[in-house]
Amino acid sequence: MTEQLPAAHGALGANFNQNLDALDYRELRESGTRWVRGFYPMPATDQGDPAGHFAISTITEAGSRGYDTILSLKWPYNAASFPQPGSAAMAAELARLDRVLPTVLNKVDILAIGNEPFIESLPAERDERLNVFYETVARHVIDHRREHCGTNCRTTLYMGALNRLDLADRRTPAAERWMAFVRETPEIQGVDIHPHIPAPENAQAFLDFILPRMRPDQTYLVTEFSLVWYWKRHLQDPVSGEFAERYGFAPGTKVWEVIKAAIDEPFSRKQWNDFLTGSPWFMEQAGFLRSQLALYRGTGRLAVATYGFKQDDLMVGNFGPNKDPWLLNSVFVPYTAKSPGNGTSAPNYWLKDFKALQRS
Repeated sequence: MTEQLPAAHGALGANFNQNLDALDYRELRESGTRWVRGFYPMPATDQGDPAGHFAISTITEAGSRGYDTILSLKWPYNAASFPQPGSAAMAAELARLDRVLPTVLNKVDILAIGNEPFIESLPAERDERLNVFYETVARHVIDHRREHCGTNCRTTLYMGALNRLDLADRRTPAAERWMAFVRETPEIQGVDIHPHIPAPENAQAFLDFILPRMRPDQTYLVTEFSLVWYWKRHLQDPVSGEFAERYGFAPGTKVWEVIKAAIDEPFSRKQWNDFLTGSPWFMEQAGFLRSQLALYRGTGRLAVATYGFKQDDLMVGNFGPNKDPWLLNSVFVPYTAKSPGNGTSAPNYWLKDFKALQRS
């Protein structure tokens, strides 16, 4: 028996990644969203009761307040080999799951098994070893949900998430096996994708890969998406002459230098908006949110998409010409523009479209 489609089919929500402790309900209300997403790093289970970890406590509180919620479980194996089934290390991972799952099952709406497996792993092990590990933990989650949450369990399961499927070398045998497991496991509702891309049209490759490899009843998540690689190509462009003259920057000042100045001393909301709207490279992509949601919703298979909601300290630390400029994606910009004065963060250019794209 397969799962039902999520009630908020085609919704747009707020993604916080590792920063669920930055959630502000006033900002959520201003944006109009009903969906909240973040991730929980599984090693944190060794540091105390997972129910007390800010990621889980925040996401479950949001659920208790009536928000719909997505939690991704993150296994960072960038610096260590995947444990083998039957090993003591795998037993330890499954024991962590047994501590985490009671705190989230029937409390979050969607649980994504994995965050970015093909990034959070050793490059040499992005093969069947990755598949075996994630299939093992997924079956454990499925069994635990069946035994402890019952047939009417609120929590739907997805496998997450696939990256850079617009690049041929990422459409590997391991990615094929990932999709085969998604398709052949009745308890899995679908797959999560993270289209961080250099151009809007690159998102189509993600859909072309996943949709033919899913059951007709399955849906997909897009819990992260952005133009970060497009923004990065423009960090060393000169800022517009009009902006430079108006705000006292030397002619030829680079885009990254203006962003760094905003981090060092946040701009007024108008100055930050003038910086973005006065940049041709930014305005060429001003319709990104609208076009991407139209693409995803047009498939009839999108469950929920969540978009980067708020700048965090990792985005602004040591900012320079080679920094990945995630901060340009955010719906709210606490680090590059001054607060309106009520304790909330300044809204970014994207807020208007984010609000307009909400649907119940």
